[in-house]
Amino acid sequence: MACFIVPATGAVISHVCAKCCTKKDSESHTQNHIAFSTKLGWLTKLLGGGAFLLAFEHIWHGEVVPWFPFLTATANPTDTAEMLHEMATSGTAMLLLCLAVWGVMLAVVHYHETKAITVEEKP
Repeated sequence: MACFIVPATGAVISHVCAKCCTKKDSESHTQNHIAFSTKLGWLTKLLGGGAFLLAFEHIWHGEVVPWFPFLTATANPTDTAEMLHEMATSGTAMLLLCLAVWGVMLAVVHYHETKAITVEEKP
């Protein structure tokens, strides 16, 4: 019912971290190196996209409405417990999936950055 809140919160946190890292990255930028703030931007987009898809699914099924209290599960205490369980399972699963995909992306980029540096060092 509200599992999209978990990856959306992760997207906000990663966006704030990316903004904080932007200045530091601009000072220590090299030619064959992608800035960490850019990589955090990728994570923000992954988490934002995951949150959007989950929110769309809940809007489609009528679990999120455009009037107060917005989440239909908050009207009944039994539904609220179910909503919190869904946030803990589905929301966390989406967050972890996005983090895993981002980790694979970072590994691939690191491989290609290392390969580019070794190619430049050869005479």
